[in-house]
Amino acid sequence: MNAQNTLFNKLFVCVLFLFQQCPLACRGAMTHSSIMVDVGKWPIFTLLSPQEIASIRKACVFGTSANEAIYITHNDEVFVFGLNCSNCLGTGDNQSTILPRKLEALCGKKISSLSYGSGPHVLLCTEDGEVYAWGHNGYSQLGNGTTNQGITPLQVCTNLLIKKVVEVACGSHHSMALSLDGDLYAWGYNNCGQVGSGSTANQPTPRRVSNCLQGKIVVGIACGQTSSMAVVNNGEVYGWGYNGNGQLGLGNNGNQLTPCRVAALHSVCVLQIACGYAHTLALTDEGLLYAWGANTYGQLGTGNKSNQLSPVQIMMEKERVVEIAACHSAHTSAAKTQSGQVYMWGQCRGQSVAVPHLTHFTCTDDVFACFATPAVMWRLLSVEHEDFLTVAESLKKEFDSPETSDLKFRVDGKYIHVHKAVLKIRCEHFRTMFQSYWNEDMKEVIEIDQFSYPVYRAFLEYLYTDSVDLPPEDAIGLLDLATSYCENRLKKLCQHIIKRGITVENAFSLLSAAVRYDAEVQIRFQFSEYADECQDRNCFRGLINVEDRATVCEEGSETSSLWNV
Repeated sequence: MNAQNTLFNKLFVCVLFLFQQCPLACRGAMTHSSIMVDVGKWPIFTLLSPQEIASIRKACVFGTSANEAIYITHNDEVFVFGLNCSNCLGTGDNQSTILPRKLEALCGKKISSLSYGSGPHVLLCTEDGEVYAWGHNGYSQLGNGTTNQGITPLQVCTNLLIKKVVEVACGSHHSMALSLDGDLYAWGYNNCGQVGSGSTANQPTPRRVSNCLQGKIVVGIACGQTSSMAVVNNGEVYGWGYNGNGQLGLGNNGNQLTPCRVAALHSVCVLQIACGYAHTLALTDEGLLYAWGANTYGQLGTGNKSNQLSPVQIMMEKERVVEIAACHSAHTSAAKTQSGQVYMWGQCRGQSVAVPHLTHFTCTDDVFACFATPAVMWRLLSVEHEDFLTVAESLKKEFDSPETSDLKFRVDGKYIHVHKAVLKIRCEHFRTMFQSYWNEDMKEVIEIDQFSYPVYRAFLEYLYTDSVDLPPEDAIGLLDLATSYCENRLKKLCQHIIKRGITVENAFSLLSAAVRYDAEVQIRFQFSEYADECQDRNCFRGLINVEDRATVCEEGSETSSLWNV
């Protein structure tokens, strides 16, 4: 037990040291910005060149068919491209474009939050708290007092000039803006009361949402197609607007013209709210996940397709949830757990997934890129390169690193930089070698003459990565090394590489390599699958057994061995 504790402590110190080389690695593992997202997963971004992709810092794909996109570069320049329905690109005309066009009015504005409607219209706020809008405006969702389409970004001024807006949200044709001091404003289409004004008349300019929110400090907002939700600083949740599917979570399906508290959540403290087309998700401070509303596609994750008029807890058997995702234009839901596992459910590429399904994704954004219909983004996506690395990634990065290594191997005159602690933890051979009574334990450079540089480097890299990347000829040498060092898993990897790499053309060179390395074990080559490639169908059928006693004559390159054909 003491020996195991000592090894664990050494591993911890080694990993901590490696992480200290990348100070950002330990930051915000639970935040979305710590994951590098590939915008190329959204089809529309395939229109861009690699150079343009590399310049992107933030991006959003939107539109009824995910055919429009906006992105912000590292220089805070803003570009748009796509179909341009309802002038939603804000370029001043109604022309579609497959080439990015710059929005000069927004360059340098440092966009912090962005949302979009179904028209579509686009709404954003900057780090300075300014709000801009453009696009479809048939219901005054741009907040400028008219119903004229906005062909270029214009600042939304009424009641917002004296406010610093920190978050925006859009429903199908209505808009909301949240100020730094917790005031909430809404405007646009109001046929179901989604603006929260107490009537169903459209609201042409931003109006503060009060009633039950009077005196409350709102900290989070979200919009369904024709519904609105808000979270206040004490964890209470309020909803208003259309409620035909129970998406307000009030226990009934009646529309609400003003905010109503979701009483069923009175015993929990909600941190985040997310709205789909007609369903709602809520995440509590304890990592619990609740869902309610429409469930035609299984988007509530309850295991059935029955609508829920009140919140029900889901994913109870899973670990703590740290992020939820939904979008008013889709029936898809996603969640991320504390360990980084990403689940999806609802409408996924046309299929109805009624139970949260564990994916291979690392972020909820990928769910919408690959499975939502349409493949829009559920938020303004940060694609900044963060230096967050997992333990495995850190070890892989530091292999053969002169800056952090404490030991060097010299093979064929070349150096390989490694870390003693890693080698001792990963390999019994080195654990024995680096004992105080071995000479090697005191050396800073160890000479290796039994194996070639490619073979020994591949072995050391395997100890850092658990993978091998060698041609079959060198894999035979690595197989010999693995046998000498009693590395059984590595032996199997080498055998797999050799078997997969055999062809009619390289069979004799592999045989010669086996003899050259004088392997102590019998190497068996399976040639029968290649027999059809030979003109003589009788050649290479069966197994060729190459024993360590085989020899190669230098003059004639003829092989004398035990052949069983």
